[in-house]
Amino acid sequence: MKIKVNSCVCDSENISSDTIIRVNSKILKSNSKLFDRTKSIAYPPFINSHDHLISNWYPKAGFGRTYPNVNIWVEDMKGTDSFLERNKVWINDGAFDLTEPAAAQIVLLGIYKNLFSGCAVVQDHIPKQKSSYYNNNLINVIKDYTQYHSLSLGNWWGGDSAEAEYAKTKSQIPFIIHLGEGIDNLAEQEFPKLKELNLLKSNTLLIHGISLSREQIKECAEAGTSICWCPNSNYYLIGETLDIYACMEYGVNVVLGTDSTMSGSINLLEEIKFAHQKFPHIPMQHIFEMFTTNAAKALRLPKEYGAINDSTSDLLLIKKHDQDPFRNLLQTGMDDIELMIHKGIPIYGDVEFLDEFIINEDDYYFFGKDRFVLGHPEKIISAFNKKLGYEKGFPFLPF
Repeated sequence: MKIKVNSCVCDSENISSDTIIRVNSKILKSNSKLFDRTKSIAYPPFINSHDHLISNWYPKAGFGRTYPNVNIWVEDMKGTDSFLERNKVWINDGAFDLTEPAAAQIVLLGIYKNLFSGCAVVQDHIPKQKSSYYNNNLINVIKDYTQYHSLSLGNWWGGDSAEAEYAKTKSQIPFIIHLGEGIDNLAEQEFPKLKELNLLKSNTLLIHGISLSREQIKECAEAGTSICWCPNSNYYLIGETLDIYACMEYGVNVVLGTDSTMSGSINLLEEIKFAHQKFPHIPMQHIFEMFTTNAAKALRLPKEYGAINDSTSDLLLIKKHDQDPFRNLLQTGMDDIELMIHKGIPIYGDVEFLDEFIINEDDYYFFGKDRFVLGHPEKIISAFNKKLGYEKGFPFLPF
């Protein structure tokens, strides 16, 4: 199958015009079919570098105020309507086994949140799960990492000490840790402690970093440490965010994450728009790198992630609203995604593309005006509604 597009964003530095994309898939009926989508732009599927799939409930959990550090919100959150409503579907008993059926349903909801916004990869920051948790997902839920919640709260949700968790990486896979999610002394103490533990490394990924000073950001750049920026969540919880301009100045490898919908954006498309709204002087090309090539680097992903060429098994085709392919994303909604392919499998998009693949229609949900998605998210919502006793809507689902 071939698709003629207006332009193809191979990566942030390489954009080709009037390009024919060749789709590689073992389940194509034919390689000769040509689609004329000259009013569309081809991108590599996106990478969400920070989410908590079990926490993608809606609306946000809070009481309309900001906090000096996130630890206070963690306790307050437990009394919010959103958290209590989610508890009607699943209650965390402390075991944190997310393969348990009720938990697995909410996790799958979080996967769909990412899928419907063009993400083929998501980093789910939780204690390591059973291998089955990471296998056979609709998209890539990253398996190869170690984590520590934060130096102020400890690894309260499961796992070893920060030093032990880092040792497991053997400097080859990411070590991921919340750090500096606040503006008070408690948050400010975390970076010196990280250095004291010798954890400021090139495979370390710091989440948030709101409290980091310019000098500390420079140290991150020198160490090759990546930082995940979640501006929507930061402003909602703390009222401030990472010094992103210092990160740009010193060349930190910055990646973009949504955090969960209980504190952050409803999906990555909205996070992109929020980042641009708050920081319009950052070129959209640089923001694009945060959820493509920068993310692939921070998460130590194989080379096929974060970039594409004119012959690919991973593709994101989006309707063109703006001639600039980076600014085009500022006008992109879930319905503007015309086709998403991951590992040669059609995941989401317009039915006319799906007709070119050898598939079992029972594996797909069809909705709207000739739209499809792999799996059955409608069954998840039906199960939630049955437990809740009323209809529950989620704005990150396009139906």
